[in-house]
Amino acid sequence: MTSYRISQLAERSGVPATTLRFYEDAGLLPADRTPSGYRMYGEDAVERLAFISSAKLLGLALDEIRELLDVREEGVCASVRARMLPLVADRLTETDGRIAELRAFSAHLAGVHAELSDPAPAGTCGPDCGCTTATGPAPAGPVANTLSPIRPASATEARRDAPVACTLGGAERSERTEQWQQLVGQAEGREQIPDGVRLSFPAGAELAGEVVALAAAEQGCCAFFDFTLRLTPIALQLEVRAPESAAGMLDDLFGATA
Repeated sequence: MTSYRISQLAERSGVPATTLRFYEDAGLLPADRTPSGYRMYGEDAVERLAFISSAKLLGLALDEIRELLDVREEGVCASVRARMLPLVADRLTETDGRIAELRAFSAHLAGVHAELSDPAPAGTCGPDCGCTTATGPAPAGPVANTLSPIRPASATEARRDAPVACTLGGAERSERTEQWQQLVGQAEGREQIPDGVRLSFPAGAELAGEVVALAAAEQGCCAFFDFTLRLTPIALQLEVRAPESAAGMLDDLFGATA
């Protein structure tokens, strides 16, 4: 029977050793111990990791993945499917809600952009000059001022416990870093906030879509990041927060590029 030490399993699966240790602590990936204390994994660990990665791509929380793994251990695929179905349905509902928020947000941004494109009135800013009001009613709910964090609410606690590790390979990680640097290069302002940084961009629906898409992709490989998108009358703001141990990665991706 094939067995792996943690370094061998990390190489075989492409999952960093730090993440493997975290999965063990979270009850997702059990490991045996040699008499000298080294972790040892069986061949089933590779399939188990593939299942965990697949579930994470669906946006499932760690406790949901742990429950699915317990059902999977029973060896009946129909039981796993039956448990997954409502979980995926919940993620689908959340995603549809996010799409609706983004569409409303895009429409609101378009109204602000159109208002600001008109000739400026003479004199200083005032209540009706267009700088502090938007064309038409603002979208209802949180979209008028803030898009809630770009992650399911059920995953907020999991983010705090997530390992500070990126699941991307070297080439993919370099490409992602370049994407963030190009985006950060468009920021008009950058300020430190507790546990993170706030970037200010010009208001624009297309740019807002790029920010959301890249932030969502980043959470797929770095679950410890927390993103919040905010709208002000003249700017788009992205707040990024991370644990103190991820300060280096935060600076690498979202630090000043000039």
